[in-house]
Amino acid sequence: MSLGNRLTLWILCLPLLVLLLVAAFVLHLDTEWRKSALRDRVITVVEQQAPEMARAVFEADQSRLEGMAMRLLNIDEARGVGIYTDSNMAQLELGRNRAQVATAPPSERQLDTSSDLWRLMVPLDPAEREGSQSGRAWLELDIDSRPLTLDYYRRLATTGLGLLILGLLLFVIASALGRRVDTSLDDAAEALRRLRSGDFEAQLPETGAPELRRLARHVNALGDELKQSHENIQRQIEQTTTDLEESMETIEIKNIELDLAHRRALEANRIKSEFLASMSHEIRTPLNGIVGFCRLLGRSRLEPRQREWLDQVQIACDNLLALVNDVLDFSRMEAGRLELERAELDMVSLVDEALGQQAPLAHQKGLHLLGLVYDDVPSVLRGDPLRIRQVLTNLIHNALKFTEQGEVIVRVMLEEQNAQGRALLRVSISDTGIGLTPQEQHSLFQAFRQAAASHSRHYGGSGLGLAISRQLVEQMGGQITVESEPSRGSTFSFTLPLDVIDQAEFTPDAILDNERVALYEPHSPTRHALSHLLTLWGGQVEELRQPELTPPYPSLLVAALPPDMNETLLGEWRTRLQASPCPVLLLINAPPLEMPDLHLPSGCEILSKPASRQALADALRRCSKAKRCPDTGEERQTHVLIVDDNAINRRLLRELLQRPGLELVEASSGEEALALAEGTSFQLVLMDIRMPGLDGIETTQALRRLGGQWASCPVIAVTAHAHDSERDRLKAAGMQEVLTKPVDSNRLEAVLHRHVGLTALPPTPALPAAQESEPASELDVVDMQLGTRLANGNESLARELLEELVASLPKTEGELQGALATGDPETLLDVVHALNGACRYCGAPELALVAETLETRLRSRGMADIEPLIEDLFQAIERLREWHATHQEASSKVTASSTSSYKDR
Repeated sequence: MSLGNRLTLWILCLPLLVLLLVAAFVLHLDTEWRKSALRDRVITVVEQQAPEMARAVFEADQSRLEGMAMRLLNIDEARGVGIYTDSNMAQLELGRNRAQVATAPPSERQLDTSSDLWRLMVPLDPAEREGSQSGRAWLELDIDSRPLTLDYYRRLATTGLGLLILGLLLFVIASALGRRVDTSLDDAAEALRRLRSGDFEAQLPETGAPELRRLARHVNALGDELKQSHENIQRQIEQTTTDLEESMETIEIKNIELDLAHRRALEANRIKSEFLASMSHEIRTPLNGIVGFCRLLGRSRLEPRQREWLDQVQIACDNLLALVNDVLDFSRMEAGRLELERAELDMVSLVDEALGQQAPLAHQKGLHLLGLVYDDVPSVLRGDPLRIRQVLTNLIHNALKFTEQGEVIVRVMLEEQNAQGRALLRVSISDTGIGLTPQEQHSLFQAFRQAAASHSRHYGGSGLGLAISRQLVEQMGGQITVESEPSRGSTFSFTLPLDVIDQAEFTPDAILDNERVALYEPHSPTRHALSHLLTLWGGQVEELRQPELTPPYPSLLVAALPPDMNETLLGEWRTRLQASPCPVLLLINAPPLEMPDLHLPSGCEILSKPASRQALADALRRCSKAKRCPDTGEERQTHVLIVDDNAINRRLLRELLQRPGLELVEASSGEEALALAEGTSFQLVLMDIRMPGLDGIETTQALRRLGGQWASCPVIAVTAHAHDSERDRLKAAGMQEVLTKPVDSNRLEAVLHRHVGLTALPPTPALPAAQESEPASELDVVDMQLGTRLANGNESLARELLEELVASLPKTEGELQGALATGDPETLLDVVHALNGACRYCGAPELALVAETLETRLRSRGMADIEPLIEDLFQAIERLREWHATHQEASSKVTASSTSSYKDR
């Protein structure tokens, strides 16, 4: 409702309501006044005539009564009159109905106004009535008040008509005034709207009522002020815009400078990365040469003191290579170029692999190394197994490095798991080493920092391992912490948020069919872990304080051997094993090649600590099977596939692996290996990497795609040139380990022990001292003693391998010349790689060194600056040919001379 309409209503209704109330009140007062005047007038007349009428009644003067009654009837409002006595006699009635007569005489004057016809009763008691015997009399007079009521309504109607006329007049006035107000307000609103929309020319006419003129004047003033403000703001905006444009130009210049600085920083970072990569290759190249010379020197005849020096050089080279790898990893993480893999993993296998890699250091220091993966940890997870293994290896190595006695224990436990298939693992590595102070812990995870300045000198290391571990853990979404006290050991813990692939409840293998198992293990944590595993696998475990068995005998004895076995202990254990009424599984804290010769009887096995869960389970199965089938005489055959395109390499690996219970199958290419894999099951594969056709990586991936047992069959890479980055690439392709040519017999035995549970062969007897000669001043063209040692002590095999190498030289020369003529670096690298691999198993140290140096140069620099090495390679090949021809001629003469002597005899 508009303001004008509201104003109209107020102007119309309020006065009418007030006038109506006033008129009603006035009319009511007037009516009451008229009634009161009528009542007073009638009562006055009646009271004036009452004494006379009383005398006339008592005197019975009827004519006089009638005369006075008529005078009463002359009153305009009087309608009837009657005089009555208490004997119920009517003395006079004029215009009345007798039914209206009172039943009893009134004692005083009464006026009944309850109806329109009033009744006035007045007692007639004259003064002469005293002493009279006549009864009482009273006068009743009927008065008609309806004329007063009619007059009230008539005046009320007149007043209402007047108010209606007044209301119409007020409506007209109020309506005109309201329309005028609404029009003025609408004009003001329109003017304000135009002002708000930016039309500052809107003006209102200053006419009409003073209030409206004042409103119009204020609105016009507001418009003027808005216009002025708008102009001021416009000027300010223009000024601000000008200032902003200048600022933007300045900012643009700064942005360009920042962009140039950013590009320079990126370029500097790229140059730094390239420099690090180049320096890595430049450092690796002389290091590989040094390592090559060390290996070749190791194959030559050296005095014990010289061999000790050579071992120190080898250790220094390994430490320097580890430092280069740490620097490269740290550089990649700082540049944000380290990408995490998302693959399936098993924490039990990862912990076992990390412990297996660090086991030699634990054996060397006589420390107990133990891994505990709790049962509630999901078996199949998704994460980056390579980086988790790297963190585990770093932390375990650190714990072993700073611990001189006691133990290092790895624990993996489930901290929490949600319904969305996300698990949070906590991995802790505790040791009993030197410990850390709070100040040392504060700077522990900083790059190139160790707990104390003397640690790098005393224990070695670059101070990058923990910094790299912290960044890897944080990049995987976890946190790494340390708790330690000086001289009381340390506990490094880190969390791993991983995806759970298989949420099915863990079901342990039933290896032991509720059999009684006696357990002898002095080391308490290892004893508890073994007891738990044996119980989990279905055994009833009885812990022993001594390894002596008493009736009733158990089904299996699991016993830990002392680390230092002298002849007396060896004899005791040999006797104990021969007299054992049950199979025995021995555990020793020593490397496989240093295991004591205990002449193990059938059904007994020996494992090196820390034994992986899989190796322990397999050994228990074999021991349990030997108990159930003691007289079958069957021996478990382990099938090993050797894949290499070089016949010399295959033959030497066969000689190194030859032993009872091991069946060896050879394949000269990846295609042949796939054909064999489709019809035969193998427990281990030794895979060469660089082969024509399918190389080692492609062959491994094809084997994995066959499924079945090939999904988990261990594949070991055997290559002549494997740096740490190459090792990571090979492991990411599905290979479990990497062996570098020439294959070290200790590492090969450890691989067999770790993956198929085979124990080491008895050590090969050393060559007689009479066969040793004076050290050569330079590398020989041919060194048969070195070849014999590489051929596992078989001199005839060494000569056969050398003959095969010499026979392959013409073909090698042709391939080298063809690759050089076409300028194909890949073909040249393949030929040199094959020659390097062949030389590593023959007693040709000069050619082996040149081939290895040339392969390293090709890998690091390509075809650049290889002409001198190519020339040296052809010269070494020629000298080997000349040596072979000379010795072959001499051998022919000796043979001919022997034949002639025989004929003479």
